[in-house]
Amino acid sequence: MKSMAGLTPEHFIWEMRGGVAVIRLNRPERKNPLTFESYTELRDTFRDLAYASDVHAVVFTSNGENFCSGGDVHEIIGPLVGKDMKGLLEFTRMTGDLVKAMLNCGKPIIAAVDGICVGAGAIIAMSSDIRFATPRASTAFLFTRVGLAGCDMGACAMLPRIIGQGRAADLLYSGRSMNAEEGLLWGFYNRVVEPEALEEDAIAYATRLANGPTFAHSITKTQLNQGVIHEPGAGH
Repeated sequence: MKSMAGLTPEHFIWEMRGGVAVIRLNRPERKNPLTFESYTELRDTFRDLAYASDVHAVVFTSNGENFCSGGDVHEIIGPLVGKDMKGLLEFTRMTGDLVKAMLNCGKPIIAAVDGICVGAGAIIAMSSDIRFATPRASTAFLFTRVGLAGCDMGACAMLPRIIGQGRAADLLYSGRSMNAEEGLLWGFYNRVVEPEALEEDAIAYATRLANGPTFAHSITKTQLNQGVIHEPGAGH
């Protein structure tokens, strides 16, 4: 086992609140897009969390009134256009490995979603165990709108289990936005709270879990995700 207390990531913000790790992307001026580097660092961090003795729950929260705008247009989408098949496959496997690391980390993850939550950002929320949102949360799985398959990052394996086959098909084919009210009604969001309460409510919930039977939570998470991890297309 290892301690995560001294973690100093380069590409996102990390904070320890007792036994709760709080993660937020750190590009609020761009609505917190992901880069190759932040993808990699998040994947490695969630892999390490499986062995962390001082982290018992995780809150992945918003920053600057937005959660995540997906892959950075200039730093990811542009370079991907010039990659060959091998390079594209490596990238696809890396993004899928982030999902698998979140599923396999053994810690309950609470996503606290404010504002924009699209593309890979929607996948991060989907891959969390519990999702809180604000009324201004706007969630979209944009893959087909940029010519990618809607199954990217395991969406076709995981999203139907959360909201149902027909609703998932609607979001994945159309790429349209799901508002907070719809997300709550469909079961994607567990709770909708006002923006000023979002982070503290999520941390309070995570703290109750962190102070509870953590080994039991780990086994529960493993069993909840057992079908997802072994279904075709779950993280490629």
